[in-house]
Amino acid sequence: MSGLAGIEYTGIRELRGPLVVVEGVHGVGWDEFATILLGSGERRHGLVLEADRDLAVVQVLEDTAGMDRTGTRVAFSGTPLRIPVGTGWLGRVCNGRGEPADGGPPVLGGSYATVGGAPINPVRREPPNEPVLTGVGAVDVLTTLVRGQKLPVFSAAGLPHLELAVQIAAQAACGGEAFCVVFAGMGLTHADAAFVRGGLAARSAARELALLVNTADDPVIERLLTPRLALTVAESLAFTEGRHVLVVMTDMTAYAEALREVSAARGEIPARRAYPGYLYSDLASLYERCGRIRGRPGSVTVLPVLTMPAGDITHPVPDLTGYITEGQIVLSAEVHAAGVYPPVDPLASLSRLMRKGAGPGRTRADHPAVAAQLIAALARSRQVRELADLIGRSALSPTDLRHLDLEDAFRNRFLAQGTEENRSLRESLDRAWDALLTLPRSQLGMIPADLLDTHAPPRDGEPA
Repeated sequence: MSGLAGIEYTGIRELRGPLVVVEGVHGVGWDEFATILLGSGERRHGLVLEADRDLAVVQVLEDTAGMDRTGTRVAFSGTPLRIPVGTGWLGRVCNGRGEPADGGPPVLGGSYATVGGAPINPVRREPPNEPVLTGVGAVDVLTTLVRGQKLPVFSAAGLPHLELAVQIAAQAACGGEAFCVVFAGMGLTHADAAFVRGGLAARSAARELALLVNTADDPVIERLLTPRLALTVAESLAFTEGRHVLVVMTDMTAYAEALREVSAARGEIPARRAYPGYLYSDLASLYERCGRIRGRPGSVTVLPVLTMPAGDITHPVPDLTGYITEGQIVLSAEVHAAGVYPPVDPLASLSRLMRKGAGPGRTRADHPAVAAQLIAALARSRQVRELADLIGRSALSPTDLRHLDLEDAFRNRFLAQGTEENRSLRESLDRAWDALLTLPRSQLGMIPADLLDTHAPPRDGEPA
């Protein structure tokens, strides 16, 4: 962060929550970086949210607590906020503003990049076509994550979404290619922040991780900056350094609530549930920074995690996120109550780009067919379970009873996994076959006959 330079303005008209309204300014633009010097000598930093004639609204990254209108000076840099980028971020733990939180020196880089960033030009986008394997069977087999994809995790209070996010960040890989993770935590409790640091310590020690942590008691403005810093770092590591980068951002609901708080302080007219009307475009400005660029190495894949208030998937944050992203992984309170981890709801989850990254030459030849058959069989199992609740198990046919057995086999043999278990794709697919073979071959019509003959030879008395 640079020191004061150029003209210093002392006309502080108003202090409003995390905002400072400065009057009498000239030539100040939107998103410009500002340095604020208090009467006590303390130095703070801010970004211009709005510039109108001789007024500038500045959001203070460290908040306005302890500030007064007299004795405060503001200087504008003339440029947006820029940070050093490069491999110097790997192995470091920083706060939500990018300042070291690990006792080390400031992060240095060979070049600087603007934090605001921009979405990738659609003309230069390379279609995603290779998987990012997470080591979590339910994700790798049923909702395969593809390089350059944005695939959110929808959760609710009390579900282990943070554990799943940390597990994926700790285990993810790209088939031996240069890979790293940028983890952005927003609004975390100190206990959760310590859990994240502990769970990712090995990856950080291997210099494969950049960790940015904003805790719940940090300034709300910092929460808005954290994902932008993370994506700026990721873009440099991907498109300049040639790495495949996974960006995990949790919790996006905390981010949206921070955006709502700042919007209220600005006096903006609220939209749905008091969120600002530009919530969609603001979320899109983050999510659309992922992808692959034609002619450049590397990729940026985004895994946002968000909690749905009261489990409501129609809440503005998950609703708008679903419009922008390419599918979702939905966690289920029912599966969690059954003691199964990860509590993924397979019928509510979807990866729209899965077929771009799964199949021969990418994962395994039987992968797409097995995943489709398993989803179809589970849908039938759910119908049978509802029917059993109405008429009783004794009235079900033998095939229906096998579908009930499939649901149990799916949860116990395939879905259930340890929080530190890094399961290979081969083992995950073999477990999927094991669950499917609970059913007779006649119920596996979505799988080609040659694959069935290889993995499920006919039993005695059963038609081929």
